[in-house]
Amino acid sequence: MVEKKQGKVYLVGAGPGDPKLITVRGIELIAQADVIVNDRLANPILLKAARPDAEIVYVGKASRDHTLPQGEIIKVIIERALEGQMVVRLKGGDPFVFGRGGEEAQALAEAGIDFEVVPGITSAIAAPAYAGIPVTHRSLSASLGIITGHEAAGKPDSDIKWDKISTGLDTLVFLMGIEHLDEIVQALVKNGRAEDTPVALVRWGTHPIQQTVVGTLANIVEVAEQNGITPPAVTIVGDVVRMREAISWFENRPLFGKRIIVTRAESSGDSLSVQLMNLGAQVDEYPVIKFIDPPDFVVVDSAIAELNTFDWIVFTSANGVEWFVRRLFDRGHDVRSLTNIKIAAIGPKTAESVRKMRLKVDYVPTKYVAESVIEEFPENISARKILIPRASEAREELPSGLRGLGAEVVVAPVYQTITDQSSAEPLRERLQARDVDIVTFTSASTVNSFFELADDVDTSQMTAACIGPITAASAGSRGFINIISASEYTIEGLVDSLIGHYSGNGKSL
Repeated sequence: MVEKKQGKVYLVGAGPGDPKLITVRGIELIAQADVIVNDRLANPILLKAARPDAEIVYVGKASRDHTLPQGEIIKVIIERALEGQMVVRLKGGDPFVFGRGGEEAQALAEAGIDFEVVPGITSAIAAPAYAGIPVTHRSLSASLGIITGHEAAGKPDSDIKWDKISTGLDTLVFLMGIEHLDEIVQALVKNGRAEDTPVALVRWGTHPIQQTVVGTLANIVEVAEQNGITPPAVTIVGDVVRMREAISWFENRPLFGKRIIVTRAESSGDSLSVQLMNLGAQVDEYPVIKFIDPPDFVVVDSAIAELNTFDWIVFTSANGVEWFVRRLFDRGHDVRSLTNIKIAAIGPKTAESVRKMRLKVDYVPTKYVAESVIEEFPENISARKILIPRASEAREELPSGLRGLGAEVVVAPVYQTITDQSSAEPLRERLQARDVDIVTFTSASTVNSFFELADDVDTSQMTAACIGPITAASAGSRGFINIISASEYTIEGLVDSLIGHYSGNGKSL
């Protein structure tokens, strides 16, 4: 009998919350792991990088509420490694900065299990940085102390040397100390720290819901209570807190604190989500539509067989380009079959998709709707033959308008859009929380599918951000009162309309 090979454990720091702050090595290991043992402060978005067949073991711990005690967590890690699995222990912040990574590494060493430590950015420096507070500064702080806040400051056998740290270090950062904030303040003042010393509390640092309050040792307990500051939060004590007023940046972003639902299909939603997150928004992706094969390929296959008879192809979306070219290849052709056909593309993204195929785009209308395509067509198309590969359920305005100009138009369904039922339950749960500010819609089909999944939703407190007038009209017909409509019918235009709206310069319907 062949002895089973022992696995390996990686103690990986997930960083402070912003998923982009994980190390390259960390994300690489998440993608390779057989088992991921993750805690409460590791951003769940990081699990998107995991293999579909990876086992996810949640062991999140909040104060006084442990999903698994530390001993059980270590047991799980060791058991999976002994089974020959590659285990990633994913921990918020850094494993060795009050992350109990040292205990886990010690247990692994004693069990003879191979392990590796991947450091992470600790919230002790990241949360202050995102609040506009440098923990060191040439003229304000030459020393830094990172102290556990879990330990009750008044206990007689405290391991914290309050008489040394209170005045011996310029900047003090307490992790997990909100529940003992009053005792921490009393211990610092009792041991010589001035009551007018600035203090900042940063809750959910580096997250889009980050909350920062500022006071002094004399009043910070009261400030925390008035603002409802609860864990997880970082406490920063020292003159560096004064820098926040001048260099705060994260909370000043135009969409900071806004919770936005992105309803685009997952294959095309990344660009919008990333742009919104970069502007400070908290983005929830619930793709309400997905693309599948049309009921049949009869029309498009016939068109492909006689491509040399067409004068123009009009692509109405990047999806249309992708699905048409895929079918073209499936039928044994390639882009050389399009050499003598002129190409029109509605919108810059559609044009970009065409150019990626090393094809020339001959015409892009100034506005990305059917009406503009018809009005601005660059040549007399009377008796011209035009192919429109598109979704099976698209509007009829474009082919009808081109026919009105005398063209012979062939509409070829290359894909169809259906409602993605997998988003139904998580979408309803998010909407029931009543904390959504904006829902983005990039087509009328996303509006219709949104309401198919959540037909009883109360939209009175939400804003619909729509890519253009057709989509906006659809949102209005379904009950949205507050509607933002992009003046340029692109993802970038949609994002700009949101920025303009919240800066007071936007166009609302």
